[in-house]
Amino acid sequence: MAFRFFAKSLLYGLPLGVTFLDCVGYVARVDGISMQPALNPVADVRDYVFLLRWGNHNCDVERGDIISMVSPKDPAQKIIKRVVGLQGDVVSTIGYRDEIVSIPQGHCWVEGDHTGHSMDSNSFGPVALGLMTAKAVAIVWPPERWRLLENELPRRRAPIQVAKTSHYN
Repeated sequence: MAFRFFAKSLLYGLPLGVTFLDCVGYVARVDGISMQPALNPVADVRDYVFLLRWGNHNCDVERGDIISMVSPKDPAQKIIKRVVGLQGDVVSTIGYRDEIVSIPQGHCWVEGDHTGHSMDSNSFGPVALGLMTAKAVAIVWPPERWRLLENELPRRRAPIQVAKTSHYN
């Protein structure tokens, strides 16, 4: 009887769980110091964030959002960065081969909040929006850091010129 109940629960629960993780979102640990002070402000404590996948397919991303994406340098690795510029924007760079970059169609410019301690667009240039996997919406662990993540872009990193339309067609 107990085995039958377990099997039935697994039969129904597993597809629902997989669908939730694939379509709605999941919790992920943030490693490293590249997003300090927004994430991992204390060096030996790791933040866990809820990554929202829902609506990710329509590229509904704004300047200041913190996103998870496949690393353009290592496809086996996921990275978490802040969106600084969208397609059509013109941004000033920090150590990139060009001092000023116009972001091409279907791309964005991402940076870590801890300038100089981040592998980001200043290392690999504009990134395709197709590499984005989810948007970080909340810190869920540790409990004393529970909060929604604000969409905020540091003034010093605002685009030089904002595109007239930044909607993705």
